[in-house]
Amino acid sequence: MGKIVLVTGAARQLGGRFVRRIQRDPEVDRVVAVDAVQPEHHLGGADFVRADIRQPTIARLLAEYSVDTVVHMDVSGTPLGSGSRASVKETNVIGTMQLLGACQKSPAVKRLVVKSSTNVYGSAPRDPAVFTETTPPKSLPSGGFAKDTVEVEGYVRGFARRRPDVAVCVLRFANILGPSADSPLAAYFSLPVLPTVFGYDPRLQFVHEDDVIDVLRIASHEPERGTLNSGTFNIAGDGVLLLSQCARRLGRPTVPLALPAVSWVGTAVRTLGMTDFSPEQLRLLTHGRVVATKQMRETLGFRPKYTTAETFADFARSRGPGLLPPEALAGAVDRIAGLSLLGGGHPPTQSAN
Repeated sequence: MGKIVLVTGAARQLGGRFVRRIQRDPEVDRVVAVDAVQPEHHLGGADFVRADIRQPTIARLLAEYSVDTVVHMDVSGTPLGSGSRASVKETNVIGTMQLLGACQKSPAVKRLVVKSSTNVYGSAPRDPAVFTETTPPKSLPSGGFAKDTVEVEGYVRGFARRRPDVAVCVLRFANILGPSADSPLAAYFSLPVLPTVFGYDPRLQFVHEDDVIDVLRIASHEPERGTLNSGTFNIAGDGVLLLSQCARRLGRPTVPLALPAVSWVGTAVRTLGMTDFSPEQLRLLTHGRVVATKQMRETLGFRPKYTTAETFADFARSRGPGLLPPEALAGAVDRIAGLSLLGGGHPPTQSAN
């Protein structure tokens, strides 16, 4: 008999993609997709059950389907449909508590995979250059999705102590981007003009949504020889990008503002419902965050197909040209350089950009 996998958050694009992918694995007999709302995308041959993980009914589902593998993807920073930030927090925190309580009571559950985020490290001026999985944050996130992930991981650690027989894998994803990315940072990069913090150019890491699906599959199955897929792992593409580089590659102008002004703009933008400009998001766009991925490669045995730069390039292509397309900007620079040469000036030195 093959594995019976229950996936939460199936109504989201990423959850739906994983549901469709995992059911094609030969060792999987059945996939149970769960969400509080009906998904707009198809789920292949999976059994969809409309259920709210904040309710005790999730325990009945685990028992009814004899689920042995739980993939918890319903931890998100954005509401689904007309949901509010309060409903997102309840799903992230209360929903995780109910799910873990159900898993604890189910003797059939043998593997738990949790989609987390590098937001747990926060963003602070005295942060280390690179976070490892064991690096404590300089200051714990004070609110928003970042605080949710800290609480979620705390409950998961408690569950792992109470059920040492269950293989628990926590995947801390860097900022997830791709053509169908739905995250606060993706919404920020979709603005026609990007507000930035004056005097700061943070380093950012990204992971492609295709790589997210692949690493979730690895975590959901038995580990291959020489690897271990139990524990906590940072997941990110190779390399980093500066925020200024991201803006140029998108062709979007930036407006550097003093930090108080950025906070005010963030409040205004959030009020309009355009994007989540929470204080934690502002800290990321001020101080940035970079994580080490050595354990992802050497212990988990996963190597992303996309680098950070390639991930962002794929995301940028899906968003179309901005107000300042990179090609047009480069052409303008070349024309200015040509005029300088005609006027007897010196040839310009090559720029890193």
